[in-house]
Amino acid sequence: MSASSRSSPTLPAETFRWRPLQPADLDAVMAVAGVVHPTFPERRETFADKLALAPDCNFALEGGDGALAGYAVALPWRTGEVVALDAVYGALPEPCDVLYIHDIALLPAARGRALAGDAVALLVAAARRRGLAQLSLTAVYGADAVWARHGFGEISNPGLRAKLASYGEAARYMVRTTEA
Repeated sequence: MSASSRSSPTLPAETFRWRPLQPADLDAVMAVAGVVHPTFPERRETFADKLALAPDCNFALEGGDGALAGYAVALPWRTGEVVALDAVYGALPEPCDVLYIHDIALLPAARGRALAGDAVALLVAAARRRGLAQLSLTAVYGADAVWARHGFGEISNPGLRAKLASYGEAARYMVRTTEA
């Protein structure tokens, strides 16, 4: 899709760019998270932990003014395991067989421009570089249909329901391959 077909006349998609997330971005990440996920608050330390564990799997969406307009946070994990909300792990589980997308968050001004799809593409590339054949995530706010458009499918079993409880009743565990 061309940039012109996915941008608005007032704020073109070229105004935004994905780049590697840096420790200096964490205060801005917290501000974005507070706007996008007020019902799922997480401490700064949780984002710092994920960034330290997998710096190559975390990205910042920068607006033309240099301000953070979104982020994508992911880390290698185990299929069927859910990364807990507000958890600091300090180490990755061994072995890791999936790239778990903890969050892709975009401020309202960045939405509707195919930027989430661009983030998924970055994360697919990160998974491939790490030799991981799948990506997983927990869909919240009823966003499973959105994730399905990006190639994710729901995995449902009784064991997962308990692990998803902290994310709310509508949470869904979803997986896709790097080839989807």
